[in-house]
Amino acid sequence: MSLLPQHDRIKVCLVAISLGKGGADRSCALLSRMLHDRGFDVHIALLNDQIAYPYSGKLLNLGKLKSASDSLLKRFLRLRKLKQYLKREGITHVIDHRAKNNYQREVFYKNYVYKGVRTIYVVHSFKLETYFGNDPMEFKELYADNFKNVAVSEGIKKRLENELGLSNLVQIYNPIDSDWVEKAKEKVALPLKKYILSYGRIDDEVKDLSFLIQSYHESQLWKQQIQLVIMGDGKDEDKLKNLAEELSLSEYIDFLPFTSNPFPFIANAHVVGLTSKWEGFPMVLVESLSLGVPVVSLDIDSGPSEIIIHKENGLLISERNATLFATALREICNDEILYEECKSNAASSVSKFSKEVISEAWTKLLTNE
Repeated sequence: MSLLPQHDRIKVCLVAISLGKGGADRSCALLSRMLHDRGFDVHIALLNDQIAYPYSGKLLNLGKLKSASDSLLKRFLRLRKLKQYLKREGITHVIDHRAKNNYQREVFYKNYVYKGVRTIYVVHSFKLETYFGNDPMEFKELYADNFKNVAVSEGIKKRLENELGLSNLVQIYNPIDSDWVEKAKEKVALPLKKYILSYGRIDDEVKDLSFLIQSYHESQLWKQQIQLVIMGDGKDEDKLKNLAEELSLSEYIDFLPFTSNPFPFIANAHVVGLTSKWEGFPMVLVESLSLGVPVVSLDIDSGPSEIIIHKENGLLISERNATLFATALREICNDEILYEECKSNAASSVSKFSKEVISEAWTKLLTNE
């Protein structure tokens, strides 16, 4: 691992909404640690006062300046503080992880807050509206003017190239953290029966957990005392609990709250499922495989096909069909030969996402190598 000479240290500020929940937040926190270990002078600016994941570097927590009576003026003053901070600290590069859906706000960031600083926007989602608003072509020029834009999957990169014609793109995956293995050893109260796990934000419009519950119901695995565990927080928890009750599955589906350390639950799961309608680079799959747990996922536009090798480390389902997904769940739970094959290949299959590999990619980007 090559470290930067002390006198050549590049000053990097990661800008994020929070380090509180979700795969993108966890990846941003991990990136701060990776860059710090590489010898970069790392800073983090957060817009909300939410921190759940360990990070490295100097923190500017703008969320602490928020009050119940927030206003446009107060938001401007917070962003002015960010601009002043970037200038005072001599920041050379901003790596912005925020979702972007308001054009005028992004013009303000670009022409005022980040003026004179090399900017890198990280696109974490295949859904263009999340990072390019309702008029992606309007946002295109903001991205085209950046030093670089990072797509966290090949699927995202190809879409931005083909639909928006962006050329200043680099594809860098989110990394695996070797600390996850140790975190998985933490003593927690685990489900008592064999279980299928789904974890993350409980937003049914995105994660389509209703589909997962329907598939689990059709799989009949509950008759074998195999549970479904849904772990996380979100606006649709009551809706999903009602669906479980309607299907007479309440005693077989456990809803567990969000935890900043899901790894004991992942490591002890029989399999982890993903049924999202869209993702960017689904860390749920990488995290699970890195701990030796096979996965079953829908083959959505971005992410799963870059991670899963069908019947080698998990199952990749070609269409959003509850019968097909139910069959896959039964297969991974009942075919011991298939399961052991996937389990034995799981950890090694994601070695290309190691911290060492991803750190090197970021180092080359920031040092113009």
